Amino acid sequence: MQDMPENAFKEEAYELLSELEDSLLELEDNPEDAELVGKVFRAMHTIKGSGAMFGFSSIAEFTHEVETVYDLVRNKKILVDKILIELSLKARDHILSLLNCQKEDEQQAVQNGLTLVSQFKALANSVVPSSEKINTHQESNSPHPKDQQSELITYRIRFKPNRDILHNGTNLSQLLDELAAMGTSRVIAHRSNLVALDELLPEDCYMSWDIILSTDQGEDAIRDVFIFVEDDCELTIRTVSTGGEDDNFEQKRLGDILIERGDISQEVIDTVLAKSKRIGEMLVEANLVSQSDIESALIEQQEVRKVVEKRKQERSDKTPAVSSLRVPVQRLDELVNLVGEMVTVQSRLSQTAALSGEVELQAIAEEVERLTEELRDTTLNIRMLPIGSTFNKFKRLVRDIASDLHKEVDFQTVGAETELDKTVIEQLNDPLVHIIRNSMDHGIEMPDVREAAGKPRAGTVYLSAEPAGDSVIIEIRDDGKGLNAEVLREKAISKGIISADDTLSDNECYQLIFAAGFSTAEKVSGLSGRGVGMDVVKRAIDGLRGTISLESNLGVGTTLKLRIPLTLAIIESLLVKIGNNSFVLPLSVVEECIELTRADIEEVHGRCLVNVRGHLIPYIPLRQTFAIEGELPAIQQVVIAQVNGQKLGFVVDNVIGEHQTVIKTLGPLYRDVNTVSGGTILGDGSIALIIDLMQLMKQAALEETSK
Repeated sequence: MQDMPENAFKEEAYELLSELEDSLLELEDNPEDAELVGKVFRAMHTIKGSGAMFGFSSIAEFTHEVETVYDLVRNKKILVDKILIELSLKARDHILSLLNCQKEDEQQAVQNGLTLVSQFKALANSVVPSSEKINTHQESNSPHPKDQQSELITYRIRFKPNRDILHNGTNLSQLLDELAAMGTSRVIAHRSNLVALDELLPEDCYMSWDIILSTDQGEDAIRDVFIFVEDDCELTIRTVSTGGEDDNFEQKRLGDILIERGDISQEVIDTVLAKSKRIGEMLVEANLVSQSDIESALIEQQEVRKVVEKRKQERSDKTPAVSSLRVPVQRLDELVNLVGEMVTVQSRLSQTAALSGEVELQAIAEEVERLTEELRDTTLNIRMLPIGSTFNKFKRLVRDIASDLHKEVDFQTVGAETELDKTVIEQLNDPLVHIIRNSMDHGIEMPDVREAAGKPRAGTVYLSAEPAGDSVIIEIRDDGKGLNAEVLREKAISKGIISADDTLSDNECYQLIFAAGFSTAEKVSGLSGRGVGMDVVKRAIDGLRGTISLESNLGVGTTLKLRIPLTLAIIESLLVKIGNNSFVLPLSVVEECIELTRADIEEVHGRCLVNVRGHLIPYIPLRQTFAIEGELPAIQQVVIAQVNGQKLGFVVDNVIGEHQTVIKTLGPLYRDVNTVSGGTILGDGSIALIIDLMQLMKQAALEETSK
């Protein structure tokens, strides 16, 4: 029963730790920013409180030490410097390790953090008088430290849990205790939903509560208390007094409060007021409200009268209700698979309707096709995430690598809002890490070297993303020393990658860095020198059906551009036929289709070249490549595609047209077939293979070289 709330806590904690890391890195650049300090403090406070609630006591106790220090930072008793940021980032990493460790390893993980605990305690005790030295066990349950807000505001909190909230192991009393620790609170329990004893289920919750809370911490802090149960309850938080002179709560009568809370209507009040008894007694006697409702309203009336004497503060805007829903990734994957099956069935329906000649059936098929396309687009959009979540991870990476290399690096990102499929983003992480590490290790020079060359001491690594049709262009650029084509060539010769007789252009020399085992590092380090890196990047990008290009200017810098498809599940493609076999080509790389006659072949003396508006473009005859027998048609078709920056033709018998392709893997038996990246099911139930144009081009180049 505890698994669900623990998982909910972990998911929220991972998000908070990610935000915490971003805030700390921003705070390092803006140490005087009080808002950033507040964000760090609130993240620590939420992790601590929620960790204690769900049984992660080691996380709660450790985080309390960090929270204590940042409370002193907020009160201007400790200044933010690089030492504090470094310590805080290590603390963030330690919390993550505590979150991920198994129960049997928890004690060892706690021991690993004792040095950090002592360092944070030393920071806190350095500014606190000896009579007030910090004690973790005494302070861990103390009232919440003050937030940016300093004046008392009274809130009405109506908390109505779902009946099954206790099934998740949620401890409601801890929620109420945490609210009580935030200020002065009065709790009124509503028992109107209680059932007879023989009908009562011990695991169900029949209670709801009104809490009248006077606090100086603000509505956000109150909502943080309910952060893990907000989907399992009805929760309303309303400001009933700001303590300002314009509140006029002394004039607010009991009936006014009941109406404002929605417990009763004005018409009923008017009817009851015609009698002579006190309104509360009359409403209870008439069974219009419960005694607990009257008690709650009276307590609220008393509390706001106390607050009205305190300082005035402008009422803050109410936080909007949560409009998002957390769904397990597995369910999204299942939904995408089902939509893929739907697309296949819809294709069969359209084909059957066209062959039948039934007008009404064709109309239904067209409507189903329209709805299926909308469903497909909507479902794929659900899995689309901003790539900024990945970009933000690299800020820490750049900071740590720059520190290890003793270099100064300015990391800039653009286009973080660009969206990609969740699966694509996950697979992009490792290639981008390799590229950024290489840029900093091999590209960016040491500060003194840069200064001597007339450059700023701090180098720049620039990471950007922009949409491009059904793809995204990701650019990684640095202003370092660039690539030396001659050095690359000599290194490749020494490693036996090329021979001394090979003549390569500068661009071809640059491409050598993608060769397996190639490295220009003089010695092996923690970052480079083992010849593993850019070849891994190339394979990973190829696996995503993407392309990679590289440009470099000696002394100016290097730029890598990745073109990545938006999704790997369903693609727009071009369906072609060779004999009785069907094949699919990704439409994103196709530029045009032209005819190839026997006269055209004779004109170039049988060479695999086609004349396209005065330009000779090489082509690959796919019938020959896949060893498909049969007589050649009098007129073949050449599909001209842009592959890795080069134009290349692919000869087929017939071009059928555009096709929505649901990608299916071929299974382990075909893992060594590198010219085919998958398959798809056509409308008539037959199979079409998806051609890997990149691998075909590589294979053709190798065959040409071996001749």
